[in-house]
Amino acid sequence: MVPLVYFQLLSAALFIIGLYGVMARRSAVLIIMSIELMLNAVNINLIAAASHREGWGSFVNFDGQIIAIFIITVAAAEVGLAMAIILRMYRNRATVNVDEIDLMKW
Repeated sequence: MVPLVYFQLLSAALFIIGLYGVMARRSAVLIIMSIELMLNAVNINLIAAASHREGWGSFVNFDGQIIAIFIITVAAAEVGLAMAIILRMYRNRATVNVDEIDLMKW
């Protein structure tokens, strides 16, 4: 069995790459992809921790997988809604650059 620390290091690396993508990118589509990468890093961490628990609690080893399925479901809804908003902004402003979008200004 692979030790838990390797999965945690993989998860931390993916989360840091996603955080860098959110902070450094200017395109709204790439920011959404970076957020998805961060959510997948959390899923890896949850599933790895659940598989290494050795039967604590009532759901034995399935509670991490259940939470990961909920995260995947919420992420799919988030991507669908975000892409619809981004497409609408592109049609109105002809750009998806988050620095050039100032919808709150008059």
